[in-house]
Amino acid sequence: MNTARRSGSRHYVGIHNDLYGGMTPIGNIIRDAWVFGFLPETETCEGWDVGRIQQLHDQVNAEWDKYDLRITNLPPEIRERHTRIHDAAIERAREQGWVAGQDVDNEMGDDA
Repeated sequence: MNTARRSGSRHYVGIHNDLYGGMTPIGNIIRDAWVFGFLPETETCEGWDVGRIQQLHDQVNAEWDKYDLRITNLPPEIRERHTRIHDAAIERAREQGWVAGQDVDNEMGDDA
C-alpha cells in the first residue's frame, strides 16, 4: 500500500494520491466500495490504517461473492455505477501515464 508514516504505523495516502489515481488493489477496493454504496464517492480513505482497509476489503469481497464475482450479474443500477466509476478511473489514470498491464505493485512497501 502506498503509505505515509504516522505515529509509527502505516496509513493509506488516499485513492487520489495513490499510484495513477488509485490504479492499485486498494484503489480497486475503494472504487468497489463506492459501487456497492459502502462508502460515499467523496471518501478517499486517506489516513486509514491497514486494519480498516482490510475490513473494507472483506466487506467488498463478501458483496462480490453474492454476484459470483461477475459484473454481468450485478443489478442494472449497480452495473451502471460500476461502469461509470471504473471508466472514469481508467480515463484519469491514462491521463497520468498509466498503461494497463504495466502495473507496479508496491502495496506494502515502505516509503523511501
